[in-house]
Amino acid sequence: MSEVKMIATRQSYGNALAEYGAEYENLVVLDADLAGATQTGIFKKVFPERHIDCGIAECNMAGIAAGLATTGKIPFMSSFAMFAAGRAFEQVRNSIGYPHLNVKIGATHAGISVGEDGASHQCCEDVALMRTIPGMTVIVPSDDVEAKAAVKAAIEMEGPCYLRFGRLAVPVINDNDNYSFEIGKGIVLREGKDVTLIASGLEVAETLEAAKKLVEDGIDAKVVNIHTIKPLDEELVLASAKETGKVVTIEEHSVIGGLGSAVCDLLSEKLPTKVLKIGVNDTFGESGPAKELIKKYGLDADSIYSKVKAFLS
Repeated sequence: MSEVKMIATRQSYGNALAEYGAEYENLVVLDADLAGATQTGIFKKVFPERHIDCGIAECNMAGIAAGLATTGKIPFMSSFAMFAAGRAFEQVRNSIGYPHLNVKIGATHAGISVGEDGASHQCCEDVALMRTIPGMTVIVPSDDVEAKAAVKAAIEMEGPCYLRFGRLAVPVINDNDNYSFEIGKGIVLREGKDVTLIASGLEVAETLEAAKKLVEDGIDAKVVNIHTIKPLDEELVLASAKETGKVVTIEEHSVIGGLGSAVCDLLSEKLPTKVLKIGVNDTFGESGPAKELIKKYGLDADSIYSKVKAFLS
């Protein structure tokens, strides 16, 4: 069997910007002195005149991006999720969201998989923050293929968009001819009748592995990749919940305000369903190797398998 490719979605982000920069001459990239980490340096090498280093001033960067958008540019403002969504929240809300400007926010190093940088940089609240801004699209790609497709879709859509990328290399799971990306449309990766597992980001690959283990116990799990948290694919979520009767959400984000909350908001209103939310449980992270943290916080395939099994019993 061929070896699974492992690529960090932050690298996919940088590669996509450089690729699409040739096609879209009005695409500009802003960074906050982190071009090496966010991988926007890849774009800078090809289009140095369209890359702006704003220094360690994320709030100012949001304002500059807003201004560029009013001139017809398509600005991608980039930084760690903690700073792009957290530190600059007020500017993103008032200068980008309120006037509904065509700014794209490329937020890298999200979640506890930031690893050794620790709790101060492990943003597990960013999706919750961005979901609350009216008109903001929120996308959490699961792998290299999806990350590149999400960047292209963000360029082509009109309005503000938040894209969440990771530091850790993750398996490429969407490398097939049938893959198609559409904002607001989830993807069924595995059919099943006993429970619906809805995942986003790096948790999609972990959830697929957990589903394989559940088969050994006679549990047939449907796996759904929800890459767009907002707007949520309500039709797919409702149909899947109706089909299986039980739903589990899995995300590398707080269980408060993220994918799980979006799914529960929908189901509680339109189709009351028993739901288990798997994520970071109202706690800060800590410094440590990314894979060990994912396991410690119960987000690896084995932990998902055990939690789903207990939920169904």
